[in-house]
Amino acid sequence: MTLRLLKGFVLLVGDHRVALSSSAQRLLAFLALQDRPRTRTYVAGTLWPEATAARANANLRSSLWRALRTGHRVIEASAHEMALATNINVDIHDAVTRAHRLLDKSSLCDDILDRRTRDDLSADLLPEWSDNEWVLIEQEQYHQLRLYALEAMARRLTAAGRHGEAVAAALSAVRAEPLRESAHRVLIDAHLAAGNRAAAQRQYEQCRRVLLDELGLEPSDALRHLVPHPTTH
Repeated sequence: MTLRLLKGFVLLVGDHRVALSSSAQRLLAFLALQDRPRTRTYVAGTLWPEATAARANANLRSSLWRALRTGHRVIEASAHEMALATNINVDIHDAVTRAHRLLDKSSLCDDILDRRTRDDLSADLLPEWSDNEWVLIEQEQYHQLRLYALEAMARRLTAAGRHGEAVAAALSAVRAEPLRESAHRVLIDAHLAAGNRAAAQRQYEQCRRVLLDELGLEPSDALRHLVPHPTTH
């Protein structure tokens, strides 16, 4: 089985999409994002923080029943703990592993400098779910990790002379966080490495406009020194 959390929730058995209630989806997603089994009390309190303990535990029992009624082993549960079934592959687990490899300067990453890695690192975690605190925390954690990883990927591709792919990875970082100067920097570096000074100049100007319009800030000296003739006022 495969559980996709990037770009949205999808549970697959082979090529078949498994239908689940919204409460069962949230239970599976929550368990998938945990690094160890969790007590029933912890799960219930996190997923239904505003409910009484009795109501939260009842909601958990209902969600667990709805998840298990699919006929597939998706959750391993005891009287006290529960976890996602070990036979389920989760897309974000692999994406996080690749992100950490990209950030490890001692790691060789030629096998993951590809479009699949870029696409996964460009995707938001459960983008339509924003009504629970636990979701927001997980989203922000992955968002920050993927930004650093996309920048690292762009730098590795630039160093390998794969300039077009480096630009694509850097653009993904800029799109994900337009106010992030370091993302603009790796994109400018990729353009310059490819000999495209005009493109580097345009990217600098775009970065400058965004920073001025949104934050009232000029780009840093380090960024200005990258381009041949940056605009100054």
